[in-house]
Parts: sequence; structure tokens; C-alpha cells
Amino acid sequence: METERFCFKKLDESAIAIIEELFVSVFSKEPWNDDWSDEKQLHLYIQDLTGQSNSLTFGLFEGTELIGVSMGHIKHWYTGTEYFIDELCVSTAKQGQGIGTLFLNMIEKACRELELTHIFLLTENDVPAYEFYQKRGFYRLENSVSLAKELN
Repeated sequence: METERFCFKKLDESAIAIIEELFVSVFSKEPWNDDWSDEKQLHLYIQDLTGQSNSLTFGLFEGTELIGVSMGHIKHWYTGTEYFIDELCVSTAKQGQGIGTLFLNMIEKACRELELTHIFLLTENDVPAYEFYQKRGFYRLENSVSLAKELN
């Protein structure tokens, strides 16, 4: 793969519009089928992820097109400073071509340069992303669970 045709860079709130476009195009399809038709809620969500003092967002561009985005935050913990990825996606049209692996490698390099010690993320265990992350060195935290409570 010609990595020279890709541009990796840190993004901020000024990129919200292009992030929203990519995000919806990926997560509104299989296997997620998320309904992001409420544009206000979408905008607030992306703003939450990109606009906080501890936000860390990376983008992968092919030419001028955003084809990958990672949105998360820096978290200080007793074992070191971590990058917690809240959302990561690659354009559906670009999946299966090694671009996700390239993007993750670039994210890891950038995190090392920032002297971060870990990368954390959550995904569902019944979607292709689970196996993708495991093949790239991510492992399941056996003593951790995600809990939720719906408020009516």
C-alpha cells in the first residue's frame, strides 16, 4: 500500500462537519444500523467528543477526503496517561484494504510520541470490529464489564 497518499493529522472542533458526514455514513449501515437522523443530537455528540479540553481526535485523509476518524480523550490514571477511544471508523468503501490497520498504527505512533501508555476502547463482541482489534494486539480485559441503566 502506498502510504504516501494518506495524510494523518490531529483534528479539532473545526472538522465537525466532515467528521459527522463520515461517522453517519459508517455507523448508519450494517452491522451497527445506528439512527443518527436527529442532526442536533449528532452535532452535540461529535462536539462532546472533539471539543473538550482533554479531547484527542485523529483523522486519516486520502487527498482532501476524510476516510478515517478516531475520537476520544486523554485520561490520567495511576498506571500512566491513556488514550480512550470513544469512536473509531474507516469509510465503508475503504474497509478491507488495510487502511484500518494503517490508521491504527499511525494512532499508536502518535500516542507514543505524546508519551501515552495505553489505548483503551469498547466494542461489541458480535461485530467484525471485535476480531479486527484482537488481530491488532488489543485484548479483552477479563475483569472488566460495561454496565448501563436506562432511565425512564
